[in-house]
Amino acid sequence: MIEITLGSALIYYFASHALEVKPQPTDAVHYTEIADPREKSFGRQHREVVSIKPAVEDQFRGIVRQAYDYSCGSAALTTLLNGHVGTNLTELQTMEGLLRYGEYERIVERRSFSLLDMKRFVTAIGFESGGYRGEFKDLIEQTQPAIVPISYAGFKHFVVFKAYKDGRVYVADPALGNISFDEERFKEVWENNTLFLINVPLGQQKSLLALDEKDLRHVDDATVNRFAFVDAQLNTDYVNKIADRASTMRLIIDKDKNSDTYNEPVRSYMRLYYKRK
Repeated sequence: MIEITLGSALIYYFASHALEVKPQPTDAVHYTEIADPREKSFGRQHREVVSIKPAVEDQFRGIVRQAYDYSCGSAALTTLLNGHVGTNLTELQTMEGLLRYGEYERIVERRSFSLLDMKRFVTAIGFESGGYRGEFKDLIEQTQPAIVPISYAGFKHFVVFKAYKDGRVYVADPALGNISFDEERFKEVWENNTLFLINVPLGQQKSLLALDEKDLRHVDDATVNRFAFVDAQLNTDYVNKIADRASTMRLIIDKDKNSDTYNEPVRSYMRLYYKRK
């Protein structure tokens, strides 16, 4: 009798929890709840498939995340090209293009990309672009995204301006994702009021960098400083060692006549970050 009862219960349980036979999305999660919370009956359960995605996917929606600690320039340019122009580049491909068409020796010397390097690469792939200086009103009146350099917590950094709304500036940050600044705070960190634009015919422009309702949130400076710029509080020599380990080494000819290795090949650490000339 016990065996029959147990067998019936198992059959009923598995029948009411039949396995899905249809192909399921990789992000599918099966959500089950009792249709009527007052009636705890197996036969009145509601079950459906819910798609779950990591929060980081939305945080970096439309953004090419920088692969190295100091490669914000190439990542920001790739983000602008893919999201506004419509290319399908990786950060590595953009780096290679910047090194090929930019001022290679100066890139190695200053260990960073400049807006001129960006302009030369963008021209090489068939688009017009340029770096400009303007007032804040000139930036927010633009109908297109732009690369802007900022100086924050001792670091110089490239981000992509997306939009301005209700006193806040929304940017695509290759390191932090989609974030925003208070208007006055952005004016303080905006470096030299400089912006870099790529001219694309209106009908060909893409909207991957358009402001989304998910962007309408606030990230205060304390949070940004805590998670992105903690190394700014460390000893300078220690920070430089960390940067060297994360950089790319290249052999160059030593041009310093006072050096013991003059005219000999030496290792150079090429850190890819924004630095004003």
